[in-house]
Amino acid sequence: MRLWSLHPAYLDPPGLVALWREALLAQAVLRGETRGYRNHPQLERFRQHPQALSAIAHYLLAVHAEAVSRGYRFDGAKIATPGPAVVLPVSSGQIAYEWQHLMAKLARRSPALHAKWQATGEPRLHPLFELRPGPVEPWERPLRRTTPEARE
Repeated sequence: MRLWSLHPAYLDPPGLVALWREALLAQAVLRGETRGYRNHPQLERFRQHPQALSAIAHYLLAVHAEAVSRGYRFDGAKIATPGPAVVLPVSSGQIAYEWQHLMAKLARRSPALHAKWQATGEPRLHPLFELRPGPVEPWERPLRRTTPEARE
């Protein structure tokens, strides 16, 4: 499960579809509707928020908006009714790590998108998140290929 902190606009079609499905699964976990993935590290940041269900609903709304802008027909009725807007913090190290991870995926899977985004200096965040300085988040399970910048 990968719940990107990056804006979903950067994802290729398979990545956006996977994000939609994984975020719906995360919503089901947070609602107590499934036993699978209950201890997945990507869910920690949502669980830590006092309005976890509202946070994942707002997360899904942004993914849905990106899908609709591309002409996809994701079923927005699957999103829980969100409460008031929420913001979750995300560290600069986490964003650097995710960007490196995404760029490696795009290089293999979608070379045209990789070329399009390669020169991006500071990637946009998913609207749910607010950037703060710091290292890779403690809940992240990094791949062995991390840059020193991602560890700062």
